[in-house]
Amino acid sequence: MAEAVRTARRVSALADVIEIRLDCIAEPAIPDFFSSLRCPLLFTNRPTWEGGRFSGQEGARVDCLMEAVSAGAAYVDLELQAPASSLMRLREAMAGQAARLILSRHDFAGTPPTRELFDWIHRMRECGADIGKIVTTAHDYHDVLRVLNLQEDCSALDFPLIAFCMGRAGLISRLATIELGGYMTYCAADGSEATAPGQIAVAEFRQICGLLQLQPEACQADSDE
Repeated sequence: MAEAVRTARRVSALADVIEIRLDCIAEPAIPDFFSSLRCPLLFTNRPTWEGGRFSGQEGARVDCLMEAVSAGAAYVDLELQAPASSLMRLREAMAGQAARLILSRHDFAGTPPTRELFDWIHRMRECGADIGKIVTTAHDYHDVLRVLNLQEDCSALDFPLIAFCMGRAGLISRLATIELGGYMTYCAADGSEATAPGQIAVAEFRQICGLLQLQPEACQADSDE
């Protein structure tokens, strides 16, 4: 817990939202995050069956998310494949609270066909998600484009979507998504603490964003010469 709080405080000036991965903490003390941090917090308790580290009882897993909601979480992340009872319990706990529900779906092996990706989105909406999250593994640029193109349809549906790809081929999507309508992207606290393949450190991500903002002026200067 102490290391988790120190890490979160260290990067709080660089991040708009900090995700607390409860499944990566042996004995999480949720109130400590709220007493130590002032930025919006997103709580995730990822099970092993969706690439996380939580291997305990499902009820206990959801209990932690419900506690985070009561404490003032800005967001909680629940897997689209979670049992219906978990979704029901969490939605009941969120009634009248400020927290927003992210329903997420990850694919660590590849990127499904477009039709399957759309099925995930429709299920997220039907289940009452405030925000959807789709993260797949890209093997080439076709996979990347398939995921990024989801933003066009979600815009028409007025459904906020987090969507990008893991892996080397998907690295560009972590940046591109925020310019193409994506609700947010994810960065590591530093280079040694990535929680997914292809994730880059938040400080490096900020540097890249800064360089890209200057690029149009630089190109204009070159053309004038």
